[in-house]
Amino acid sequence: MKLHSTSPTGLLAVTAYDATGIAVNGRRLERSFILTPQRLIEDWAPTSWQALCEADMAVLASLNCPVVLLGTGAQQHFPPPALLRPLMAQRVGVEVMDSFAACRTYNILVAEGRDVAAALILGA
Repeated sequence: MKLHSTSPTGLLAVTAYDATGIAVNGRRLERSFILTPQRLIEDWAPTSWQALCEADMAVLASLNCPVVLLGTGAQQHFPPPALLRPLMAQRVGVEVMDSFAACRTYNILVAEGRDVAAALILGA
């Protein structure tokens, strides 16, 4: 699905997605990644929501974003609460949803000028 973004110029946005990948500012990605309005972190380790580990959550916590959208692949799956504790301890709001919903939500929040990170699992 192609998305029409109203994000301010110069910020990173999801521009398209399909069953095999997601495009960020027109660049196609086919492996899990983390996206903020100013930064793209490619090749984020998890290949499925079941593969999420403490190290993956530590990367998210290090971003210091007040909101993290966790896209768990084609379907919404909630990770074990213990994995989310480091983010909650930093008072980070974590929203878990399927990866396509996370893409759409991310673009809306960026367009509103919000500081947000989308952690998108692909290959799940």
